[in-house]
Amino acid sequence: MRQIFEAELQQVGDDLTEMSRLVESAVTRAGTALLEADLQLAQEVIASDKTIDALEASLDERCVHLLAQQAPVATDLRVVVSALRMSASLERMGDLARHVAQVARGRYPAQAIVPEAHDTFAAMHDAAVRVAQRTTRLLATRDLEVAEAIERDDDIIDELHQQTFTTLLSPQWRGTVQEAVDVTLVGRYYERFGDHGVSVARRVTFLVTGDFPEE
Repeated sequence: MRQIFEAELQQVGDDLTEMSRLVESAVTRAGTALLEADLQLAQEVIASDKTIDALEASLDERCVHLLAQQAPVATDLRVVVSALRMSASLERMGDLARHVAQVARGRYPAQAIVPEAHDTFAAMHDAAVRVAQRTTRLLATRDLEVAEAIERDDDIIDELHQQTFTTLLSPQWRGTVQEAVDVTLVGRYYERFGDHGVSVARRVTFLVTGDFPEE
């Protein structure tokens, strides 16, 4: 019976890693679609989000089944509950990548991000991709140095997010209202993406150490 339970826990872990790989692909393609006005990529990201949603639903169902049928305690309970939390964060990261792609699609054939903010968003995209890549690695390895790197990348995203407001409030800003809205929204999407990556990192840290990291 224990072997079956451990196999189910392993499947939960594998599903989380697969979700993270899909999120990694989504945010990478969404950012490229945004910065290069690539309609095809944007459409692919929007369509593929359903796969992430379906995987989350399957994973959550498996976790609920484990709670009901196995009544786990101590470390096992911590693993199952943490998996539920992490799947929700990963699903939301997929949604945020989809939102970025939807902005890119909505402005096609023009670029959604004005030239004044292009470099900021290119750097924000790079940091978000690193968060996604490291989240996948963290879920596969539980390496706490990777968790710390995710936190640092999130700090970079937060700083770049602040730069978007500096750009919008600059006397040199000549963008339209729609362009200002796009900069604000996409900046927020990336900022929240980083936050959810940190949430996963802290959950994994909790699983490994038994302590939840301080803010």
